[in-house]
Parts: sequence; structure tokens; C-alpha cells
Amino acid sequence: MMISEGVTFKLLDEDLLLLPQRAILWPKHKALIIADVHLGKTGHFRKAGIAIPRDLEQNDLAILSDLVAEFNPERIIFLGDLFHSDINADWDWFAMWRQQFPQIIIDLIKGNHDIIADTHYTELNVNLHKQLIVGPFLMLHHPLVETDLQIVKNYVLCGHIHPGINLTGKGRQSLTLPCFAFGERQAILPSFGKFTGRVALSTAKTDKIFAVLKDKVVCV
Repeated sequence: MMISEGVTFKLLDEDLLLLPQRAILWPKHKALIIADVHLGKTGHFRKAGIAIPRDLEQNDLAILSDLVAEFNPERIIFLGDLFHSDINADWDWFAMWRQQFPQIIIDLIKGNHDIIADTHYTELNVNLHKQLIVGPFLMLHHPLVETDLQIVKNYVLCGHIHPGINLTGKGRQSLTLPCFAFGERQAILPSFGKFTGRVALSTAKTDKIFAVLKDKVVCV
């Protein structure tokens, strides 16, 4: 399966391919960088008696499988909130997915929703971190506030916010699209999981914002 059109963005002399599947391919390190998958969220809602389609988790994992098939990454770095809450039946889907790709190194920077016991991850050979430095980047889940950004030496890649950009048309219609938001010292990735909301960001004029459409990424 061919992957939809992405955009190459050079950051700190590193070429990053921003994909409409809401992931970043880092070719130099043969790595995919992904934030906020929120697997198990549908199971969490179903457990609470709220009717949610069962195939949403499988769809997210199918898209991840397509990315693996297209780019053959050696490593996947999840920037937190891989699983949404307590373990439920949806965990079995992730376990089966992991068994299909045992050769891929998987790193998870634990997010606020990653509350499942560490042993469940380690049994699937998932490396757990509070933070991770790779090349010029500091991988986190939560964005840093400005005062902390002035202290850290590395450029931050993070998630958590589920960023969106509000676009207004000529007829005053508006639409909030998921986006990649690159600031001076920090980038916030869109949520990979489709069963998530998004928050419209306030941006500075110097920020580079890339909106995610159905099959392409555009600079806005």
C-alpha cells in the first residue's frame, strides 16, 4: 500500500517527513515518531456502557502496520499515551500487533494515561522511559513551559496537547484540523489515534504549522 503525500521539514539539519497519518518519519535513524495513540480508549468507554465501534483500535493499528510496510523502520518512538487507561480487551490487539513486528525497537515515553503495569510492556519488549534523547531531540510526553525550555539543551518533541489549527473559509465556515506545531525550541505532534479530540493552539508568527488533511500535509 502506498502512503499518502507527506512534507519534508528540515529541523536542526535533520530531515523529518511529516505524514498525513499524523506521524513523523526520521529517515536518518530509520525511526517513526508518534504521539498519543490512546489504544484501549474505545474499550474504556464500552466498559462504562457507552456504545463505541469496536474496530477503531484495529484501524489505528492497521495504519501503523501500513507505515511499517511502507518505510520499514527499525525503531518506533511513542511520545506517551500509547494506551488510554487500565488494561482491557483492546490490549490483546496491541499484543498481537507487536508479535507481527518483533524486530522493531519500540520506545515509549510514558504519558499521563500510561498507567498499565510496566511488566505488561516489558513482556512485549517495549522500552519504557520518562524522557529520551536521540540526536538533537529531547523526546517527552508533556510540552515544557517557556521557562523550562530556556534551560534544556535539546529541541523538544512532545505530544499530549492533541494540537489543532483553526482555519476559516470565505463563507465564515471554520474547521479545526490536526497539526504539527513547530516552535523555536519545541514541537508538538498531532495525536495519532483517531478517537481523540484536538485543541486549537495559539501560535507565534515564527512558528511553523503544518495542517493534516485526509491525504496530505500542508504548511499554513
